[in-house]
Amino acid sequence: MARYGTVDAKGRYLHWHDLRRRLPAGVDKEAVWVAVKLARQSLLKPIPLNAADGSPFRFCTPDTVESTLHAIDRLCAPSLREGGFDLSSHGQREQYLVETLMMEEAISSAQLEGAATTREVARDMLIRERRPRTEDERMVFNNYLLMKEAKRAREEHLDPSLIFRFHELATHDTTQPGVLPGEPRQGDDVVVVDRDGDVAHRPPAARRLPERLEALCRFANENHDGRDGRMFIHPAVKAIILHFMIGYEHPFVDGNGRTARALFYWYMLKAGYWPFEYISISALLKDAPIQYGEAYLFTESDDNDLTYFVVYQLRIIQRAIDAFLEYVAAKRREYLELMDWLANMGIGRRLNHRQGMLLRQALKNPGVGFTAKEVKNLFDVSENTARADLRTLEELEVLVPHKAGKTVEFLARADASERLKRRLKTRRRGG
Repeated sequence: MARYGTVDAKGRYLHWHDLRRRLPAGVDKEAVWVAVKLARQSLLKPIPLNAADGSPFRFCTPDTVESTLHAIDRLCAPSLREGGFDLSSHGQREQYLVETLMMEEAISSAQLEGAATTREVARDMLIRERRPRTEDERMVFNNYLLMKEAKRAREEHLDPSLIFRFHELATHDTTQPGVLPGEPRQGDDVVVVDRDGDVAHRPPAARRLPERLEALCRFANENHDGRDGRMFIHPAVKAIILHFMIGYEHPFVDGNGRTARALFYWYMLKAGYWPFEYISISALLKDAPIQYGEAYLFTESDDNDLTYFVVYQLRIIQRAIDAFLEYVAAKRREYLELMDWLANMGIGRRLNHRQGMLLRQALKNPGVGFTAKEVKNLFDVSENTARADLRTLEELEVLVPHKAGKTVEFLARADASERLKRRLKTRRRGG
């Protein structure tokens, strides 16, 4: 017990499945496991959610995950500054995060569930608001609407109807047999299988779903701030537990994973962690789906110890945070380069960053077309704002409107560069 504790020498919270293979020869592996389990007993905290057999789920937060929880909190610190810019400023978020990463999460979440569509095709569909042509594209499109709804509903309390609403969006117009959007399963023939086709998880009975979902909602809505005798659960850990529980309850025939990840994002945004509107965890989960599944199985096979799932998800989140900060730094560099380019052209004060990006695209790609819907989805602004941006470039004689049916498309002129130079020269003379 002096040598073996909650985590190993490298800080890893190992399941018996992994621990036994890492121990040196000659060591009594069962005795080591007993020592590890005893060390964990004093740290594990039960929560008011039970497994199918009535035993409570428990969790702890080893030192190895505290650094990630600290990194999550720092993202939202009022005076946080990274690389010379203030992430807490809404104005700077609009400048640097002009293209919302919700699209990335929608695409990656669908790919994690097996959607066979490329990122480029899926992204183009979302930007253009093109109708999905296949079941896979429908899954991506539905996920995008689901992410938007999770953001919109962040002020609401959780109740089963919100969970059903998330599922309805995730599975709308699906052709999967037996799937009823927004309707819980009625039978007990739904199981989770492993990669060999064996049953890995059998969810609780369907007749118990109403009471179990009500218990999950009570847990979500309870205050766990650690004050006045209340239990403390870090919001990120709580969001991860909500994610796990939807997977465990498996309340739907299909779409449980997408609903679970939407619930995670809903709670993170509800708790004030705004960067998670731009952070995609599914992009990383889909790179290691086996470990994602194992995190569920380790919890269920080791006395309902949620720590395995919490540790795994926080490891994914840490990588996602690192990618997010790199993305923001790259966007900041692009923004500063764009502003310098506009200043050198003499229109730095006349165009905003969106108009500047559209201008550069138009000058580089004569004949390219833009619609208000595409600009709206690309920059996550209203359609009126998008239309005003395009009209501004029309006034500069860079774009010319062309009506195609009911849609007005703004085409980049072949001589846009020369027209813009003449226009600016005329304005300077007039000034």
